[in-house]
Amino acid sequence: MNFTESEERVALRKAVAELGAAYGHEYYLKQARSGGHTDELWDEAGRLGYLGVSVPEEYGGGGAGIGDLAAVCEEFCAAGTPMLLMVVSPAICATVIARYGTQEQKERWLPGFATGEVRMSFAITEPDAGSNSHKITTTARRDGSDWVLGGRKVYISGVDEADAVLVVGRTEDARTGKLKPALFIVPTDAPGVEYSRIEMDLVSADSQFSLFLDDVRLPGDALVGSEDAAIAQLFAGLNPERIMGASFSVGVARYALDKGVRYAKERSVWGAPIGTHQGLAHPLAQVKIEVELAKLMAQKAAALYDSGDDFGAGEAANMAKYAGAEAAVHAVDQSVQVHGGNGMASEYGLGTLLGAVRVGRIAPVSREMVLNFVAQHSLGLPKSY
Repeated sequence: MNFTESEERVALRKAVAELGAAYGHEYYLKQARSGGHTDELWDEAGRLGYLGVSVPEEYGGGGAGIGDLAAVCEEFCAAGTPMLLMVVSPAICATVIARYGTQEQKERWLPGFATGEVRMSFAITEPDAGSNSHKITTTARRDGSDWVLGGRKVYISGVDEADAVLVVGRTEDARTGKLKPALFIVPTDAPGVEYSRIEMDLVSADSQFSLFLDDVRLPGDALVGSEDAAIAQLFAGLNPERIMGASFSVGVARYALDKGVRYAKERSVWGAPIGTHQGLAHPLAQVKIEVELAKLMAQKAAALYDSGDDFGAGEAANMAKYAGAEAAVHAVDQSVQVHGGNGMASEYGLGTLLGAVRVGRIAPVSREMVLNFVAQHSLGLPKSY
């Protein structure tokens, strides 16, 4: 058991942090407030290979694991330049295609993931299904050699930036007549694909969308991998999603904590830095502990996933996602408190994070569903839903 990151990952973190700092939180807020995206940062990160660190080497990637990609995500967030699409495109979509895609699908998509030139959204959530993926109503039916896909998805990140969407739907089992999960790669410019932005009270460079699939005709090879392996394929993407979500939250927490600590050192009242007062020092120290614990759990989840232990990774990834979200909420709240009125002033770059970190308690899986998972699978309690 080793709690020390490799020299390669430490160097990767340093390089990513330097790139993020070169753009900075001011760049991110400018893009977010203007309705723009972090295209320049994304493209440069892709050219430098940071977005493709976990793509297999034979397709132009770094050949590393989800732990290295999570480290990239964390460092960008810690630099004040969070890119939500990292949680979706290289983590979920590229991972699913690399593990379960056909040879043709791998050759078609993975080189673009490796360079960041391909961006792909992920669509599972539906208006009436919520967190219950068994109630998904998006369905695909065979029409000759093609598939015809219909349904609606909601709260889908970055559709306007994406070349395609990895859609979780259902197909009919020819033997039983029952519907079973299946994943399809749907180009965003395909006839019958429409999407509309959901207005959010968040300042973010990544927007949320409702996605409408009106009898979208897809070629037979739009189905990812085997029609009978969709459950395994789906969870192959959801564990990395939770690991990346945890690292995203940890990075934002680090950014907020650094701001709070710096201000507590520099701001003096009654002849002493405010950080000398335990009323501020202790809560900041508590946040530091929470952030480090969440980071450790995220690293454990990534190590388990990269070792092939999907069940163990599922437990750790859920716990990491929960811990990361809680740490981020506490970090931002405490940093705002340390700043006093300045915590809500635009120049200090904290106020916009109050709502942003709250999202971590809701998505990609709610804290209540994480607690349900831990209660049932870790503690062996009866299923409650």
